[in-house]
Amino acid sequence: MKNLSHEDIIRLRFLLSIDGIGPARLLKLLQKMPDLKKILSASENELLATERISLKLAQNIISSLKNVNEVKNVVEKEISNIEKMNAGIITFWDDKYPLLLKNIYSPPLILYTLGDIDLLNNSIIAIVGTRTPSDYGKIYAEKFSSDLTKSGIVIASGMARGIDSVAHAAALNSGGKTIAIIGSGLDVVYPPENRKLFNRIKESGLIISEYPLGTKPDAPNFPKRNRIISGISLGTLVIETRTNGGAIQTAGHALTQNREVFALPGNLTSQQSEGTNQLIKRSEAKLVQNVEDILIELNINSESPKVNNLSNIELSLFEEKILDKLSVEPMHVDNLAEVSSIPVSECLVYLLQLEFKGLVKQLPGKMFISTY
Repeated sequence: MKNLSHEDIIRLRFLLSIDGIGPARLLKLLQKMPDLKKILSASENELLATERISLKLAQNIISSLKNVNEVKNVVEKEISNIEKMNAGIITFWDDKYPLLLKNIYSPPLILYTLGDIDLLNNSIIAIVGTRTPSDYGKIYAEKFSSDLTKSGIVIASGMARGIDSVAHAAALNSGGKTIAIIGSGLDVVYPPENRKLFNRIKESGLIISEYPLGTKPDAPNFPKRNRIISGISLGTLVIETRTNGGAIQTAGHALTQNREVFALPGNLTSQQSEGTNQLIKRSEAKLVQNVEDILIELNINSESPKVNNLSNIELSLFEEKILDKLSVEPMHVDNLAEVSSIPVSECLVYLLQLEFKGLVKQLPGKMFISTY
């Protein structure tokens, strides 16, 4: 089929509203009867001749036809509201539908879009992780997202609390682009505290959903949404997750979609790193230490990300001494002053200078980490 007409979108929405009809079954029907209108007028025997269509489902399709006008009214109102939002609808058959997503099992047949739709056909890498990250996870989510965007990569994630939000924000703060795949309608912001981030992505990136306007963020929507995050991406980077976290599900989808999975190793005693360490242990994910590990594996030509290089940064003897004592594990300024044999007042001055140079970051409670 070519790009769908207004009437075909209504027929598509109607068929997808029938209990038992999902993207995979509907695609099977369209292989047998490549016309949505014909499916709606098909006999029971014609429907039964299609793979994966049972007698009960065939009868359900026919008995549901009485609801066509009701669905038509709902969809027409929805299309009007989408236009008022400056949003859009693309279907599986549209030219702008992402090619990578077409090749997954059960691809979404309808995508609701808000923002720059052309981002869907760029080089995309997903960054996902726990909703309760450690400082270590936040730092590296920010670093990988920033460095990837500086290499011309678009960052995809799910706009959830934690790692997802950090990855989206870091991409935007670096002047890059990001795509949020949400588990609700485009008019429902979840989590609610992400409204500012939602608006930033809407203006400078793209928000997509397979759910109609008004859809609430119900729990079953998110595992289903995860197949799209990995499906539009060349690879998926898992920053931190427990063994049963949603990011593990996204990694699983990526593996079944024949996409690359990358994982950040973590402390063996950290619950947030249980999942990433397990992915690496099982050889289901490639261990990464920097953005080049991802770009080389995916054979992407880097646009030379502007990462910190100490050979190009002028440091005083005392700055070098402090930097040598810092790592990604937070250290209090009192401890840092003690191990570097520098008075606390002077240590704070050097830390501020290092922060200006992008080599150090201050955390709450006068804790500091290295970002190099």
